[in-house]
Amino acid sequence: MRLRTYHGLEVRLAGGPDREGGGDGPVVILLHGFGAPGDDLASLWRMLRVPDRVRFAFPAAPLPMPGVPGGRAWWMLDMEQLARDAASGRKRDFNVVPDGVAAAREQLLAALDELDRDIGLPANRVVLGGFSQGAMLACDTVARSERPFAGLVVLSGCLMAQRDWDARWPLRAGLPVFQSHGTDDPILPFDAAAHLRDALRRHGLPVTWQEFRGGHEIPLPVLDELGAFLTGLCGDAETS
Repeated sequence: MRLRTYHGLEVRLAGGPDREGGGDGPVVILLHGFGAPGDDLASLWRMLRVPDRVRFAFPAAPLPMPGVPGGRAWWMLDMEQLARDAASGRKRDFNVVPDGVAAAREQLLAALDELDRDIGLPANRVVLGGFSQGAMLACDTVARSERPFAGLVVLSGCLMAQRDWDARWPLRAGLPVFQSHGTDDPILPFDAAAHLRDALRRHGLPVTWQEFRGGHEIPLPVLDELGAFLTGLCGDAETS
């Protein structure tokens, strides 16, 4: 694994023939969740059973978390308000667009442009995804950009910006999506993920859905199914 910086984002590169992101194979880009360290998902490249040619990129979010050593965020959250909402049973507003999402998306897209110039991001052979807040940024980036993608991975994410996304998902009709969520997730409730799943399917994006008994996490059975999903996409990309 090697570390590079693209448009202000530290990115860990792995996989490929040299195990450091080399070669010209498909690229899987995974974004970590709120408050996690920048390398939080980097170990997944060794755990996912995919062809050796597949390369991985793990960007670290740009914002340091006050009081959380090593923690990073794509945009800041009002944790006290979220706790009050959860305690009161207040339902999530799926149309909310949190402050900072647009800036995070634009920085990520600029970083992908620089990454493309450095290692090459083959058209229609790039999968973007993430966990929790990273999954939601991946959705927002796929929905709002014109960059070609081969697939979208949503690990314990949920719906936001519903009106905006609903207007844009039809432009991505046919894009394969892998989505997983725990039935007992205390952070992003299961029904919030189900709303996203249903919206994607309604607009023509085929969703491979993997629910599991558990919380806000990525269990091994999900990694097994994700590996199969990525292998299918990479095989199709190689032969197209």
